[in-house]
Amino acid sequence: MGIAVHPSLKTQDTSIPVRRPARALFSVPITLHYLSGGGVRTTRGITLDISECGLGALVQGNLHVGDTVAIDLILHEHPLSTVAIVRHSSNVQSGFEFLGMTAEERLQITNIMEQS
Repeated sequence: MGIAVHPSLKTQDTSIPVRRPARALFSVPITLHYLSGGGVRTTRGITLDISECGLGALVQGNLHVGDTVAIDLILHEHPLSTVAIVRHSSNVQSGFEFLGMTAEERLQITNIMEQS
């Protein structure tokens, strides 16, 4: 029986998949806005971890892989509103990949990760 490795995982040793880039534990409330059933829906959640490329979160609502969402959160007293794609979604948690973030926004996330 083979082992399926998610495309976001990088394998250095064939037996140990390694995620790139590194993630840091980060827990703050978030608000998501997404299209569903002919309208814009708003839902809330809480982040679990964050990286320069995305975040994992517990989210209310019915998100689907490939959905585009707007995410609002606070990074050390600075509001961040960004667009992301749902890369993973289950009844337990969802994973999001950021799109179009500025260098300044990525630097804010890097600073948070260094403090964790």
